[in-house]
Amino acid sequence: MGNINRAVEYFIEFLKKKKLRLTKQREIVVRVFLEREGHLGIDELYSIIHKKHPNIGYVTVWRTLNLLKKAKIAAEVNFGDRKTKYEHLFDHEHHDHLICLCCGESIEVIDPRIERLQEKLAKRHRFKVQRHRMEIFGLCRCCQRDRK
Repeated sequence: MGNINRAVEYFIEFLKKKKLRLTKQREIVVRVFLEREGHLGIDELYSIIHKKHPNIGYVTVWRTLNLLKKAKIAAEVNFGDRKTKYEHLFDHEHHDHLICLCCGESIEVIDPRIERLQEKLAKRHRFKVQRHRMEIFGLCRCCQRDRK
Protein backbone atom coordinates (compact mmCIF):
# COMPACT_ATOMS: atom_id res chain seq x y z
CA MET A 1 0.00 0.00 0.00
CA GLY A 2 2.98 2.30 0.61
CA ASN A 3 3.97 2.23 -3.06
CA ILE A 4 0.41 3.05 -4.07
CA ASN A 5 0.27 6.05 -1.73
CA ARG A 6 3.66 7.27 -2.98
CA ALA A 7 2.47 6.89 -6.58
CA VAL A 8 -0.71 8.84 -5.80
CA GLU A 9 1.37 11.61 -4.20
CA TYR A 10 3.61 11.67 -7.26
CA PHE A 11 0.51 11.86 -9.47
CA ILE A 12 -0.90 14.75 -7.40
CA GLU A 13 2.37 16.67 -7.91
CA PHE A 14 2.21 15.95 -11.64
CA LEU A 15 -1.38 17.23 -11.79
CA LYS A 16 -0.45 20.41 -9.88
CA LYS A 17 2.30 21.15 -12.41
CA LYS A 18 -0.30 20.76 -15.18
CA LYS A 19 -2.73 22.95 -13.23
CA LEU A 20 -5.15 20.06 -12.86
CA ARG A 21 -6.64 18.63 -9.69
CA LEU A 22 -7.08 15.18 -8.28
CA THR A 23 -10.82 14.54 -8.33
CA LYS A 24 -12.31 11.73 -6.29
CA GLN A 25 -13.06 9.88 -9.55
CA ARG A 26 -9.46 10.21 -10.77
CA GLU A 27 -8.17 9.00 -7.43
CA ILE A 28 -10.38 5.89 -7.60
CA VAL A 29 -9.16 5.11 -11.14
CA VAL A 30 -5.53 5.58 -10.09
CA ARG A 31 -5.84 3.43 -6.99
CA VAL A 32 -7.72 0.62 -8.75
CA PHE A 33 -5.12 0.60 -11.54
CA LEU A 34 -2.21 0.54 -9.09
CA GLU A 35 -3.77 -2.21 -6.96
CA ARG A 36 -3.76 -4.57 -9.93
CA GLU A 37 -0.52 -6.14 -11.07
CA GLY A 38 -0.05 -7.30 -14.61
CA HIS A 39 -1.40 -5.80 -17.79
CA LEU A 40 -4.86 -4.27 -17.95
CA GLY A 41 -6.82 -3.09 -20.94
CA ILE A 42 -9.00 -0.02 -20.58
CA ASP A 43 -12.15 -2.15 -20.94
CA GLU A 44 -10.98 -4.45 -18.11
CA LEU A 45 -10.13 -1.52 -15.87
CA TYR A 46 -13.43 0.21 -16.61
CA SER A 47 -15.36 -3.01 -15.86
CA ILE A 48 -13.60 -3.42 -12.49
CA ILE A 49 -14.23 0.21 -11.55
CA HIS A 50 -17.82 0.30 -12.84
CA LYS A 51 -18.89 -2.57 -10.56
CA LYS A 52 -18.18 -0.54 -7.40
CA HIS A 53 -18.45 2.96 -8.84
CA PRO A 54 -21.09 3.06 -11.59
CA ASN A 55 -20.93 6.87 -11.61
CA ILE A 56 -17.41 6.80 -13.09
CA GLY A 57 -17.61 6.89 -16.86
CA TYR A 58 -15.48 5.25 -19.51
CA VAL A 59 -14.08 8.60 -20.67
CA THR A 60 -12.88 9.39 -17.13
CA VAL A 61 -11.02 6.08 -17.00
CA TRP A 62 -9.52 6.67 -20.45
CA ARG A 63 -8.44 10.25 -19.64
CA THR A 64 -6.97 9.22 -16.29
CA LEU A 65 -4.95 6.44 -17.92
CA ASN A 66 -3.61 9.00 -20.40
CA LEU A 67 -2.60 11.25 -17.51
CA LEU A 68 -0.90 8.29 -15.80
CA LYS A 69 1.03 7.69 -19.03
CA LYS A 70 2.11 11.33 -19.24
CA ALA A 71 3.17 11.19 -15.58
CA LYS A 72 5.23 8.06 -16.40
CA ILE A 73 3.32 6.01 -13.83
CA ALA A 74 1.85 3.77 -16.53
CA ALA A 75 2.98 2.61 -19.94
CA GLU A 76 1.10 1.30 -22.94
CA VAL A 77 2.00 -2.19 -24.06
CA ASN A 78 0.77 -4.09 -27.09
CA PHE A 79 1.55 -7.76 -27.41
CA GLY A 80 0.71 -8.16 -31.08
CA ASP A 81 -3.00 -8.73 -30.56
CA ARG A 82 -3.87 -5.10 -31.41
CA LYS A 83 -5.23 -4.60 -27.90
CA THR A 84 -3.55 -1.85 -25.93
CA LYS A 85 -2.89 -2.71 -22.32
CA TYR A 86 -1.31 -0.73 -19.53
CA GLU A 87 1.29 -1.67 -16.96
CA HIS A 88 2.77 0.04 -13.92
CA LEU A 89 6.02 1.95 -14.20
CA PHE A 90 6.16 3.60 -10.79
CA ASP A 91 8.62 1.74 -8.53
CA HIS A 92 8.76 -1.16 -10.96
CA GLU A 93 12.05 -2.44 -12.29
CA HIS A 94 12.54 -2.38 -16.06
CA HIS A 95 11.49 -5.68 -17.57
CA ASP A 96 10.95 -7.33 -20.91
CA HIS A 97 8.21 -9.71 -22.07
CA LEU A 98 7.85 -13.25 -23.37
CA ILE A 99 4.50 -13.41 -25.20
CA CYS A 100 2.63 -16.55 -26.17
CA LEU A 101 1.25 -16.38 -29.71
CA CYS A 102 -1.36 -19.00 -28.89
CA CYS A 103 -3.00 -17.95 -25.59
CA GLY A 104 -1.63 -14.41 -25.27
CA GLU A 105 0.03 -14.99 -21.89
CA SER A 106 2.70 -12.41 -21.13
CA ILE A 107 5.61 -13.30 -18.86
CA GLU A 108 7.66 -10.45 -17.43
CA VAL A 109 11.38 -11.19 -17.39
CA ILE A 110 14.31 -9.35 -15.85
CA ASP A 111 17.86 -10.19 -16.86
CA PRO A 112 20.69 -7.74 -16.11
CA ARG A 113 22.94 -9.50 -18.66
CA ILE A 114 20.57 -8.55 -21.49
CA GLU A 115 20.45 -4.97 -20.26
CA ARG A 116 24.28 -4.80 -20.19
CA LEU A 117 24.47 -6.21 -23.72
CA GLN A 118 22.00 -3.60 -24.95
CA GLU A 119 24.05 -0.84 -23.30
CA LYS A 120 27.26 -2.15 -24.92
CA LEU A 121 25.58 -2.30 -28.31
CA ALA A 122 24.37 1.28 -28.02
CA LYS A 123 27.79 2.48 -26.83
CA ARG A 124 29.56 0.72 -29.68
CA HIS A 125 27.38 2.61 -32.15
CA ARG A 126 27.55 5.89 -30.20
CA PHE A 127 23.81 5.70 -29.72
CA LYS A 128 22.09 7.33 -26.74
CA VAL A 129 19.19 5.13 -25.65
CA GLN A 130 16.09 6.99 -24.46
CA ARG A 131 13.98 3.91 -23.85
CA HIS A 132 13.66 0.40 -25.16
CA ARG A 133 11.31 -2.52 -25.17
CA MET A 134 12.04 -6.16 -25.85
CA GLU A 135 9.29 -8.61 -26.65
CA ILE A 136 9.93 -12.21 -27.59
CA PHE A 137 7.04 -14.06 -29.22
CA GLY A 138 6.64 -17.83 -29.07
CA LEU A 139 4.67 -20.55 -27.29
CA CYS A 140 4.33 -20.83 -23.52
CA ARG A 141 4.85 -24.14 -21.74
CA CYS A 142 1.12 -24.97 -21.62
CA CYS A 143 0.51 -24.25 -25.29
CA GLN A 144 3.56 -26.33 -26.28
CA ARG A 145 2.19 -29.22 -24.23
CA ASP A 146 -1.30 -28.85 -25.77
CA ARG A 147 0.15 -29.01 -29.30
CA LYS A 148 1.85 -32.36 -28.71
